[in-house]
Amino acid sequence: MPTPPNITRRSFLRSATLAALAQTGCSTLPSAHHDHVDAHVHLWSSDTHRYPLAPGFGLKDMVPRSFTAHDLFAQCRPNGVGRVVLIQMSFYHFDNRYLLESIAHHPDVFRGVAIVDETKANLHDTVKTLTSQGVRGFRVYSEPEQVATWPHSAGMKKLWTYAADRNLTLCLLTEPDALPGVHRMCQAYPHTRVAIDHFARIGMKSPIRRKSVDELCRLAECPHTYVKTSAFYALGAKKAPYTDLGPMIHRLRDAYGASRLMWGSDCPFQLQDGQTYANSIALIRDRLPFLTAEDKQWMLGGTAAKVFFA
Repeated sequence: MPTPPNITRRSFLRSATLAALAQTGCSTLPSAHHDHVDAHVHLWSSDTHRYPLAPGFGLKDMVPRSFTAHDLFAQCRPNGVGRVVLIQMSFYHFDNRYLLESIAHHPDVFRGVAIVDETKANLHDTVKTLTSQGVRGFRVYSEPEQVATWPHSAGMKKLWTYAADRNLTLCLLTEPDALPGVHRMCQAYPHTRVAIDHFARIGMKSPIRRKSVDELCRLAECPHTYVKTSAFYALGAKKAPYTDLGPMIHRLRDAYGASRLMWGSDCPFQLQDGQTYANSIALIRDRLPFLTAEDKQWMLGGTAAKVFFA
């Protein structure tokens, strides 16, 4: 989602940081150990010479102009988040260098989800190289028309097989209409671990529909399927305190168990249009009374640690 006009990157990040600090009651960044894990964050650099954008993307797509590890730490550390799963940014496409360098600079904090070209003959070697550098999964764009081609795609067959063999996770950015096809693929590859990003974007383009939630819950039949409860700013009412998402989270908790759900902020997009990091994590930590203390431990860290850091 774009930032409002006439807001500079510095003022954007400063206001977002101050809001996060104010809501947590912190005036300085704490140095204590943080147990929470943010399962979904994007980082990028303003240096488009060193890290060029993929064809089809331009500076207009970089809002804010950059979001670095330093910017992230100003948000996540006051909220008790000590480890983060980085998701390759779309406008870098298959060039995972910035992701890998971020992991290398903070190896105890970051793990990565890269993007690869499954059609390339050297896919196996690429996967092996990336996993040696802290990558623990791969993002797969999963529009309905794309998902329909997967059973006949040699590249997808290899990727789903490699993921199972190497204990990696395929993170699917998908739509509600694609869930039946995703379900068929999960059944065909029962040992491949899959994480559905952002509730399959239920409630993003239309109201939250029971049929869509039913389809997402049906995926729980596949024992290696997980759901990221993330990107609250983009779903349902699209504004804090996000409690309108509670019934969907309740159903997912009952279908999957909290040990197969993981919270993610989807920073920096969670910081735009007056939204805050603190409000995102607070939905799971403070605002859903049906979640037990154990549920919260899984969703705010245990599940992501098991999937991406073990």
